[in-house]
Amino acid sequence: MNRRHFVKSSIAAAVTLSFHQKLVLAQMADAEAKVAANIEALTGQGQEILLRGSAVQELSDSIRGNVLLPGGKAYDDARLLLNAAYNQYPALVVQPYSSADVSAAVQFAADNRLLTAVKCGGHAFAGTSSCDKGIQIDLSKMRWVRVDPQRRRAWISGGSLLGELDFETMSHGLATTAGSVSHTGVGGLTLGGGFGRLGRKFGLSIDNVLSADVVTADGQLRRASATENPDLYWALRGGGGNFGVVTAFEFQLHDQDRQVISGSYSFLWEEAQQVLEFGAEYAAQAPDDLSVNLFIGAFPPEAQPVVSISVVYSGDPDKADALLAPIEKAGTVVRNTVKTWDYVALQKSGDFDDPRANGAHMASGFVHSLNGDVFRDVLGSFEPNPNRATWVIFTHGGGAIGRVAPEATAFVHRDKPHSILSLVGWRSGQDPAADIAYNRQAYQSWKHHTDGFYTNDLADETQAEINSNYGANHARLVEVKNQYDRANLFSLNANILPTV
Repeated sequence: MNRRHFVKSSIAAAVTLSFHQKLVLAQMADAEAKVAANIEALTGQGQEILLRGSAVQELSDSIRGNVLLPGGKAYDDARLLLNAAYNQYPALVVQPYSSADVSAAVQFAADNRLLTAVKCGGHAFAGTSSCDKGIQIDLSKMRWVRVDPQRRRAWISGGSLLGELDFETMSHGLATTAGSVSHTGVGGLTLGGGFGRLGRKFGLSIDNVLSADVVTADGQLRRASATENPDLYWALRGGGGNFGVVTAFEFQLHDQDRQVISGSYSFLWEEAQQVLEFGAEYAAQAPDDLSVNLFIGAFPPEAQPVVSISVVYSGDPDKADALLAPIEKAGTVVRNTVKTWDYVALQKSGDFDDPRANGAHMASGFVHSLNGDVFRDVLGSFEPNPNRATWVIFTHGGGAIGRVAPEATAFVHRDKPHSILSLVGWRSGQDPAADIAYNRQAYQSWKHHTDGFYTNDLADETQAEINSNYGANHARLVEVKNQYDRANLFSLNANILPTV
């Protein structure tokens, strides 16, 4: 069971295929269309404006990529997000082919003060990788990976998907922390921190970023590293999309066996409390190469609740049996799916479980410890429903993640060994009001156990909660924001408000 686990559906698979395939067929006709009229748009401050058709045409003529307008199939495919709760219509979509194209798109957005969304994989649950009547910069045409196995380095474009990184690096027996769903965008995941199946072993994705090429709000392409623009380098690693559009990352790679051991132990629901308490104690003693996630869920149509302990073990396979054997003592095992996986296949195993063509609402928070009180509050608020998917996952952090100083990167939550994520999902077309209300109410019943949230799981948080979430790093992040994006062009994120 992975962090984005969701009920399988034929609808999800169909839309997944159309999202990637139809774009290729439709983009050429859309891109060739001439801009015949002015376009209604919104600024980042919500002011209604008109974009001159001639200016949009000039942008289109000046880049190698595509400028897509409403009414075309490529436009409709590009604006789609994984979370069908958001159905937004940008004034225009720009699909860059290069950093120069990104610079032109950002400069156009800045000149017109446009509401600006940046999309890579479209996984943002809060819908922030698209927008209504603004500009969407869709990086899906910028996908490449280069690996230097001798130096253990990988260079990957900002529009690439994690599966592309995994495939190329693992062909050399190398890996780095890269999420748990292969069609996640590398940019969004990394900038927020970057949890993944190998995080306890190799740290967060940001802990393995050696440099980044980023187009800042003035349209300039800058390199950020420990020696070049080090303030920007620091802020990009955990500050989200607040500072620009990353067009390429350089990652540190690590030796990693291709075969890993993963799966879930499922137990009787009546034993949920004891299973979860055992799982928390077991996870606290786990070595770095073992990740332990706890899960409760209920899926339509039966909505029979389940409780499980999921593992990913990336260490010496000869030690696996002895290491995992204690889990079977947590309760009455009713199903055991633990087996040896090819790592790349494991990373792809949850792809069609993602809520594409389904709406979803999320609530999450980091916790300092998991204990009986936490589990009682979560279980007490858990209500299976045959008309929705309902689940809570307790995600394992710690290990190498916790051994990085909180001030070393913008990601401050190094001391939290777990997070809780609650999600409800519904079929596209259903009225989600009751489901969202349920998830919000359930979250309130255990929110007092949490301390901050993962910025990539942004949902209903207020600006005050966002500010607080950056903790002691917030003041420094504001300084970097003031330097590189004082007009707050990049605001659709866990936003750091400039003060100049």
